[in-house]
Amino acid sequence: MGDIDGWANIHHDILKEIAKHLYSYDDFIQLRLVCKQWSLKLPEISSKILWLLVPESFSNYFSEDDEGSYHLMQRIADEVRLDIQSLDEAKIHHLNLPEMQNKLIRGSFGEWLIVLDIYQGSMCMLNAFTKVRLDLPPISTFPDIIDYNPNNYGLEYTVRDLGDDDMDDYHEPSSYINCIHVWKVIINSCPINDNEDFMAVAIYGLRRTLAFYKPNDKRWLDLSTRKQAFDDVIFFGEKIYAVEEGGQLYEFDTNTKSGPVGGIHEAKPPSDAAVGLYQLKYLVGCANGSLLMLVRHFTIRESRTYKFDIYELKKNAKEWSRLDSLKNYIVMIGFNSSVQILPASIQTKGNQIYFTDNLLNLQSWDYAEYQDIGIFDLDDGSYQRVLSDVKFMCPPVWCYSSSLL
Repeated sequence: MGDIDGWANIHHDILKEIAKHLYSYDDFIQLRLVCKQWSLKLPEISSKILWLLVPESFSNYFSEDDEGSYHLMQRIADEVRLDIQSLDEAKIHHLNLPEMQNKLIRGSFGEWLIVLDIYQGSMCMLNAFTKVRLDLPPISTFPDIIDYNPNNYGLEYTVRDLGDDDMDDYHEPSSYINCIHVWKVIINSCPINDNEDFMAVAIYGLRRTLAFYKPNDKRWLDLSTRKQAFDDVIFFGEKIYAVEEGGQLYEFDTNTKSGPVGGIHEAKPPSDAAVGLYQLKYLVGCANGSLLMLVRHFTIRESRTYKFDIYELKKNAKEWSRLDSLKNYIVMIGFNSSVQILPASIQTKGNQIYFTDNLLNLQSWDYAEYQDIGIFDLDDGSYQRVLSDVKFMCPPVWCYSSSLL
C-alpha cells in the first residue's frame, strides 16, 4: 500500500515531465485515469474547444502498415505559426483513429467525421474522440451510379449523367470515382452514442448535385437538382439550404414522410456576387434566424484565399444585403458543416473567418498538395496562414464539441 500511495503522491513536476513525452491523446487520457490524484494534477486535453484535425504525413497516408495517425491542433489562434514538428510548443496531440489509412474525410460536424474509403467506396461517420462508428450508404448507392461491379477491374462503376438525358451511360474506374465523386457531406445533429437519429445531405457527382439520407435507408435519395452545381449545403431551422455556384439559394423542408421537398428560394442571388471558377460560396445559419452567404475569393495562380464577401438574408426577407462585419462572431468553413460560433468559446476574438481547403475542382486527386488553411480577420483584411508549407493528400478539417454551437 505504501508503494501505491507513493506513486499517487508523485511530485507534480515529475508527473508533468512524464506527460511531456506522451503525444497520443489516448495515452494521455489513460495516464490521467491511473488514479484520482494524477487526474487532478494533470491538465485535461479538452474536446470542448476548437481543434484542427491534420493527417500525419502525406508520404505514408496511403499505407496499410499501421493505424491512421492524426494530429489534433489546439487553440490555433494563439499561435503565430504552427509547425507539426514542434509538438510541445504548438500544443499538438496525436489522435489514433481506427482504420483511417486509405481514407478521406469529406465532412465534419462537431466531433463527428464523414469518412470515405478510397479502395472500397464505403462511407461512415466516425466520432474522433469516442471512436463510435455509424455506417452510411456506399458511393455505389448514389442516384447517378447505375451499376457497380468490383470484378470489372478498371471500369467498376457505370455512371449516368442525370443532367443530360441524351448522354449515354459511361464507365469509370473505382480508383477515380472513390476519390472525387463525393464533394462534401453534412449532418443535421450529432448522434449520441449509437443513436442514429440524424439526417445527412451530400454534394456529389460531376455536376455537384444533392442527395439525401436518413437512417435505415439503403441508398442516397436524389433531391432533383440535377442541373445545378452546388458549392455548399447546411441544415438550419429544420430545413435544408443549399447555394449553387451562381449564388442562387435553394430551400427544402425536412418535415415530410417522403423526404425533403422544395426547390429554388424566392430570394435572387446578390446582384454583385462574384461568379467563377475561383470563387466558392458558403452558407451559415445565425443565432438570430438569418442566413449568411460567404463568397470566398482565390488567387488564380496559387488558389489561395485573399478576400471574402459577406451577404445576409434576414428571416422572412426576400433580398440579400451586404455586410462588412461578423460583429462578435466567428464562422468556420471548409469540409466542416459551416457554422457560427461565439469567440469566447475558443478563446479568440470575433469578426474572423476560420477556413480550410475544400476547392476540390482545382486539386489533384492522386497526389499530395499544399492546402489553403488559415484565419481571415475582417477588421483589417489580414489573414494568418496555417501549415502553408506542408503537403497533404486529405485536407485538414475543423473538429469541435457540439456544445460550442
